[in-house]
Amino acid sequence: MDDDEAEESVDQAGSDSADEEYLQHAKWISLFNFTSKAHILPLAVAACLSVSSGIVIPALAIFLGKIFDTFTDYGAGTISGSDLTKQTSLNGLYLLGLGSVSWILNGSFFMFWLLFGELQARHIREMLFDGMLQKEMAWYDMRKSGVNAMIPRLQTQIRELQIATSQPLGFALQYTVTLFAALGLAFYTAWNLTLVTIALIPFTAVALAWVSARMQPAINLQIEHLTQASKLANNAISAIDTVKSFNGQDFELWQYLDATKKAALCYLLQARANALQIGLVRVTLLGIFVQGFWYGSHLVDVGSRTPGQVLTAFWACLMATQTMEQLLPQMIVLEKGRVAAATLKAVLIKVDKGRKIKQMMGRKTPRYCDGDIQVKRVSFAYPSRPEQLVLKSSSFFFPAGETTFVIGRSGSGKSTLGNLLLRFYPPASGEITIDGEPIQILDTNWLRNNITLVQQSSFLFNETIFTNVAFGRRDYETVRREEVKRCMEAASLKDTIQDLPDGLDTLVGIGGSAMSGGQKQRVAIARARLRDTPILILDEATSALDHISRTKVMEAVREWRKGKTTIIITHDISQIQDEDYAYVLDKGCIVQEGYRHALEKLPNGAFAGFLHPGIGFPTTILKDLPQSHQRRSAHLSTLQESPRSSAESNDSMDIQLPQKTIIPKAYFPSSENARSWRHSQGFVSSLPPMAMHMNRMSTTNARMSMSSFGNFKQQTDLNIYSRNSSPIELDFVDVPWDNDYGEKSFRRASIRRLSHPSTTHRSPTKKLSWLRRLLRLHISCCNPLQKDDDLSSLKIILKTVWPRLSRSHRMILIFGFLAALIHAGATPIFSWVFSKLLGTFFLTTGRSQQALIWSMSVLGVAVSDATASYLMHYLLELCGQAWVDSLRVEAMKRILNQPRSWFDRDKNNLSTLTECLDRNAEEMRNLVGRFAGFAFVAVTMMSISCVWSLVICWKLTLVGLATAPILYGITRGFEAVSGKWENKCNHASEAAGGIFHETFVNIKTVRALTLESYFHRKYSTATAQAMKTGLRRAVYSGLFFGISDASTIFVTALIFYYGSLLTASQEFAAQDILTVFSMLLFSIANVNAIVAFIPQINSSRSTATRLLRLTSLPATSHEHIGSLHLTQLAGSISFRALSFTYPLRPLTPVLSSVTFSLQLKHSTALVGPSGSGKSTIAALLLRLYISAPGTITTGTVDISTLHLSSWRALCALVPQAPALFPASIADNITYGLSGSSPLVSIDSVQHAATRAGIHTFIASLPRGYATLVGDGGIGLSGGQVQRLGIARALVRKPQLLIMDEPTSALDAEATEGIRQLVEELVRGGCTVVVVTHSREMMRACGSVVVLEGGKVVERGMYTDLMGRRDGRLRALIGEREGGPA
Repeated sequence: MDDDEAEESVDQAGSDSADEEYLQHAKWISLFNFTSKAHILPLAVAACLSVSSGIVIPALAIFLGKIFDTFTDYGAGTISGSDLTKQTSLNGLYLLGLGSVSWILNGSFFMFWLLFGELQARHIREMLFDGMLQKEMAWYDMRKSGVNAMIPRLQTQIRELQIATSQPLGFALQYTVTLFAALGLAFYTAWNLTLVTIALIPFTAVALAWVSARMQPAINLQIEHLTQASKLANNAISAIDTVKSFNGQDFELWQYLDATKKAALCYLLQARANALQIGLVRVTLLGIFVQGFWYGSHLVDVGSRTPGQVLTAFWACLMATQTMEQLLPQMIVLEKGRVAAATLKAVLIKVDKGRKIKQMMGRKTPRYCDGDIQVKRVSFAYPSRPEQLVLKSSSFFFPAGETTFVIGRSGSGKSTLGNLLLRFYPPASGEITIDGEPIQILDTNWLRNNITLVQQSSFLFNETIFTNVAFGRRDYETVRREEVKRCMEAASLKDTIQDLPDGLDTLVGIGGSAMSGGQKQRVAIARARLRDTPILILDEATSALDHISRTKVMEAVREWRKGKTTIIITHDISQIQDEDYAYVLDKGCIVQEGYRHALEKLPNGAFAGFLHPGIGFPTTILKDLPQSHQRRSAHLSTLQESPRSSAESNDSMDIQLPQKTIIPKAYFPSSENARSWRHSQGFVSSLPPMAMHMNRMSTTNARMSMSSFGNFKQQTDLNIYSRNSSPIELDFVDVPWDNDYGEKSFRRASIRRLSHPSTTHRSPTKKLSWLRRLLRLHISCCNPLQKDDDLSSLKIILKTVWPRLSRSHRMILIFGFLAALIHAGATPIFSWVFSKLLGTFFLTTGRSQQALIWSMSVLGVAVSDATASYLMHYLLELCGQAWVDSLRVEAMKRILNQPRSWFDRDKNNLSTLTECLDRNAEEMRNLVGRFAGFAFVAVTMMSISCVWSLVICWKLTLVGLATAPILYGITRGFEAVSGKWENKCNHASEAAGGIFHETFVNIKTVRALTLESYFHRKYSTATAQAMKTGLRRAVYSGLFFGISDASTIFVTALIFYYGSLLTASQEFAAQDILTVFSMLLFSIANVNAIVAFIPQINSSRSTATRLLRLTSLPATSHEHIGSLHLTQLAGSISFRALSFTYPLRPLTPVLSSVTFSLQLKHSTALVGPSGSGKSTIAALLLRLYISAPGTITTGTVDISTLHLSSWRALCALVPQAPALFPASIADNITYGLSGSSPLVSIDSVQHAATRAGIHTFIASLPRGYATLVGDGGIGLSGGQVQRLGIARALVRKPQLLIMDEPTSALDAEATEGIRQLVEELVRGGCTVVVVTHSREMMRACGSVVVLEGGKVVERGMYTDLMGRRDGRLRALIGEREGGPA
């Protein structure tokens, strides 16, 4: 299958990777898919070095044959002892020269192959980055597993390709050269003997090829299941607030366990096949002596060949078969690299390839942009729902220099307009023009540099506030601070920024996670103000702001946008003034349009539905327009004079769409913003710069935030103090604090009785010891992954194997090492039998008979060794997989059990955690599955050989052992150097991966701001740094590998020389010397094979260190302390002197001495400006964070003493941006409920959806409640997602319902429905807390609590508070009546 065909199949399938058949037929040449012309020279040099180094082993066989000839001649009495020593010394010198050449060749060979692997990795990273930047949005939206899950798998595949094209590929080429060179030498020396000896090899090769072919489907299935596991982990961690709030930890863990089990089964199929291959090679390796030596003896008897020639041929054949055995462990690495290369190649295939006519690529760049926009009879459907049109032949006119509003219910198609204008997607039919030019012929960058889109879920990059705003300009590097400050003032952020310790230099966190929803929206507006494009689209851009902030921002926008085209998409008609023109959308059609003053006069019109939510929307499209609409109507009539069909429109656009168009999901809040509620409205920045951070951490008199611990009662597991004792705070107690850089510093805090604020005294030692334990517990929970500079030792890593295995797997592990023991013993036994075979050459009679006897002995050893080898490899791989699966699940469990503050740390970001669970675990398995067995065999083999050799010839053995410290030192040096640079390379790779993740998870924002070049440069810098680190690693590792490999040749020369001295002195018989030679040489060869694995061992060690740190995370936190179970609320919920600061910003208080109550079976609205702490209270109610000082009680029970899962089972949360999982709608609604619960019935689900106002929409879908949503599912509007979140909360029938801005994305009619729902819930006995800016929701609640600056400034009934002349609520929401605020 050629690339074009593959591309077309991928395009039609819309899959995450190439089609399965394409992957299965990927050839070995795929390993060079990303080899450019610039790589040919280093590849050629590396290949030449492989060929040269591959000849070293056959050359060694020649010299060994000559030395054996010398010993044979001495044994036969042909030469004297002095001649033996002289000739052996000469050949020993040749061996020293060969060893020196081997050092240079193997060192250079290793260095250049590592370099080639780094070049491949950098090239594929850059090609993938460049290629994905060119992808249409449809490609991203149609990923089955979602972009979040796809990116970690891409990083893993890049790593697999890099590893395969480094030393494993070099070794494969070297071994291949060695194989053919050895066979060539054997044929040259004794062709007839060689033919007899290798007669079994062709049959073995066919069997190996057959087994290898069976491995391919298992590899593909494993990749599929690992992708699913990565997807599940990604979604659980990214939506950790939802997971915790709905008690979904066990469910997520079960799903992840199931996916890893399936992946494990697929890997074990590969392991079994690979073990079978190794067993076949072992039996062939040793079995060739059965017929070979018998025939070799015959050739010596008839005088056709000398004993030296026979031995040279045998050594060559033995080396050929040993080479085949050494090649097999590399084959599975190369196989994975081949599949990874083919998959990565398929990912780069453009989705539009395969269409008969390509979409016209715009290149026109007009000099000016007036901003006159016409949308002519446009229809559009998202690819996930191609049969459902979001816009239906709709026409709009947005005149240059004017402000136009677009309003409509959730899912009516409003946000689609912004996506189409920025050319994220092409329309299915119709045309869009700007200043009379069709947008498809306009240059994309020109278009996006002249249009700014500010969406409801505003995404911010993990940079400072200043940089995020500066990104609004193309020349962001030249933006001055004064310009940014003016923009911040226009967005009403001036005071907020001034209150921050680092001001504009404050980091906003990943996705802006350190900011509240309203603050993020205002930063995005400030960015748009700096950008100041001719066209501005505000898509619900102020929905998270309070009325006053919204009014100020909109006034600033109106003033700034005078004379510029502005499109405001909203459901808040209070923003629309009398002379503003508005379009009303419903179900993708324009049902009404006109100026507000005219629309208000139509009592039964769609616009009236926003003024009076009880009035429904008309079901027919607008036909007649009022007279006041003549200006817009003139344009529309012009557009409608020559209507065009879809086909005609497509022809005019030079497009031919396939029958099933592949286009993306609808406007949908990003996963990052779906979690933004967790930070409340309080500003919580990420870590400050390193120097400042270290300075703060080491200040011993700094006061530590009490947000790290709560007031735990006697009923807790720690049994602190009596229920009646008053809460305490710390009083200058030194508490160890592990900062982010692995350093120890101390925080000092104060302990005082809160009931006696003026009196300072020491608390009892017992209380202090508990506080220290609690501090350490919380600090360790919140502390990010430690710095990875120090790797865990292999001893520490391998010590975790036995405790992690089940009883049955422990027995399997024992049997595996018993098999390894037999396999290790087989080599010395074979060496002894082999020496007996050699001894037959000294016999003058009965040589053939003795050769046959000892040859049959070899056959017995071969069968036993092959069986043991098969069992060793398979059983250890089985245990290695069980070990890693156990660690994976434990790591996932520990991650999900961490307190919410742990996830706020930069080092615990999503991409790092998913990579640890995915790639790190896969590499870690090799420590037990491959390397532990090899190491055990080598040590055992060497031990047996040494003991045996000591018995036979202790002097020669001691000389050989005397070199062990030197060899050990060289090997340890190689290990240390390789480990150090492997770790540095991993850090550099992770840094590049983080940029890759940030770019493509938020690709829509990157494109909207035309930041492709910025992130391209940033990524190129990171990959260049990774390449530089990899190059240094190659140089140092190559140097030490060369000496490690050559040292065995030096030792061989020494042993032979000293052996000749012992033989010449007749102190030991020649037969004994040859026996020791055989044992030591075979053992050294096997031990030396381990040296080649050291870089891979260090890579596995580095990744194991990261995963083990996750499994070593604290298993308990404040979430596991309470033990009291409640079946219902114990009484009113009271907040008493509650204070709170986020752990990452202990110096920035969010709540300060907050005191109020939530009456049972009543509704309460929490109101306040952005950043006042409203959402923080919601998070504290669910105990996502802990507060101190202060308490939250239900009745008289402190919620910190409650069993957390049972408490959360009584509660339900509706976040502002609910997180949807990649599952069916029904599964999303019932998320967190037990499968046996009656609440998961379809009737219960439909009832909840009906009450949330989403049932009708779900029923309209082809698959109804079975429709997939989330990553890889259908796209939903912000309002639809919000209503699904409400349904998820309602289906649980909670006693406490917490709603955080539940109507921010809803229209007036839907808001009215939610208002009625709140009243209905209260009548039904539910306690409701609503965080809101909406005046309608405030009216619906029985009481209102007003927060400002983290304090309660006013509380009471809505009417009473609004009646206060100078009241804070009245000032907050303003006195102007209108639509919902």
